Amino acid sequence: MSTATSDSFVALLGTKGGPAIRPGSSMPTSNLYVTKGRQIVVDCGLGVTRGLVDQGMSLKDLSLIFITHLHSDHFLELGPLIHTAWTAGLKTPVAVYGPPGLDAYWTGFLASMKCDIDLRTEDEGRPPLADLVTFHTIDAGTVMQTGGLTVSAIRTIHPPLVDCFSLSFRTAEHHVVFSGDTAPLDRLADFAKGADLLIHEAMLESALPALMSRIGNGSDKLYAHWLRSHSFAHDAARTATAAGVKALALSHLIPSDDPSYNESDWTAAVKDDWSGTLWIGKDGLRISLP
Repeated sequence: MSTATSDSFVALLGTKGGPAIRPGSSMPTSNLYVTKGRQIVVDCGLGVTRGLVDQGMSLKDLSLIFITHLHSDHFLELGPLIHTAWTAGLKTPVAVYGPPGLDAYWTGFLASMKCDIDLRTEDEGRPPLADLVTFHTIDAGTVMQTGGLTVSAIRTIHPPLVDCFSLSFRTAEHHVVFSGDTAPLDRLADFAKGADLLIHEAMLESALPALMSRIGNGSDKLYAHWLRSHSFAHDAARTATAAGVKALALSHLIPSDDPSYNESDWTAAVKDDWSGTLWIGKDGLRISLP
């Protein structure tokens, strides 16, 4: 058993909103949820593979992955993660749950790496990679039930995408909810009711104009996308309070890499709406579950 299975926790592997990385920035979205020895990857943004190894996970133990939606900062490294796990000794099945279309990404990835995969299968005697991976399409409702774990989903508000999901993970001991990318969503409070931990995306309102300037190649369309498709920190705080969750973690931070803003700014942004345990996302942050 790898060191990552020693207790129940959520590790925020990548906490940046959006796909770009810059000097000093954190990495795009990925998470590891460990419960009762089961290691569950939630989203696979750039850097997920290194993040899992840094948490002590043996990549050959990879078995269960969830993708919330098809924006690159949530699934860009899915193929490379599975391929790297295969080169690290993976020989057991991997189940991937995600929106419609994710299997097409995998087919394209296999085609792009066919030369390498064929060489390693023949020359190194590895099992055929394609045979190890199965894809399951997520829809709203119960996604899976197995071994005391129930995973449920609701659709979020993240236009123009329709198939974008919040995910709930329940065991007899814990309830953990990932908001996914979403504008303020009233039904998320019921979905996360009483959860031990809500991991919610967050924007810092005062920092958005400076972020637009730094990006440089966006237009008013990008700013409009933020406003209609994402939540401010105070929105996340209000949802957490309405849900009565035990702890709130802000992640998918927009921005996460502006040196003019720090943890105190995020704390100030939620203080009027949330008085419970608060975690401000940082890459590699491990949150133990009681």
